Amino acid sequence: MISHPSRHCTVELQALPSRIGQVRRIVSAQLRYWQLDPLIDRAALGVTELLSNVHQHARPDKSCTVRIELLLDRLTVSVRDHDPRLPVAADLKDVAPLDTCGRGLAMVAALSESWGARPDGDEGKVVWFTLPARAEAKPQRAAVPRRTAVEQPAPRLPEAEPVACAPAAVPRTPARSAVVG
Repeated sequence: MISHPSRHCTVELQALPSRIGQVRRIVSAQLRYWQLDPLIDRAALGVTELLSNVHQHARPDKSCTVRIELLLDRLTVSVRDHDPRLPVAADLKDVAPLDTCGRGLAMVAALSESWGARPDGDEGKVVWFTLPARAEAKPQRAAVPRRTAVEQPAPRLPEAEPVACAPAAVPRTPARSAVVG
């Protein structure tokens, strides 16, 4: 018997630079909703690399599907595109220090627990990676450092614009009143 049901989120898109940033924000918001904050940076970086590969290499089109799935203690992030050619990770010995390509899959391998690629039907493939999502990976509250008389408060930066998520991707909960009583 599975004690925790699987949770998943799927986003379809054209792998264009502007859309890649939007998907990264959607993945981050979904992981925050699932209370998997420690995985956000690695998942966002990994999905960015996979979508960048679709943008640079996939033919005939750039349409793809990103799926994130949490099953038990493992998060799987996958990208399906319509190009049947499987990616080949470059040997980092062959990548010059100033090369702008060739490190993406090596980076995905380094940040993930496992990764791979598989054919998906006659026309397409799925490239995926997994991250451990164990209970001990949940964030710990950091102690607030005490301020001494010499320290100055950091300047306030403008707040970032909120990201709109599709209702199916992030279920909404009713607002709660801050007023007690």
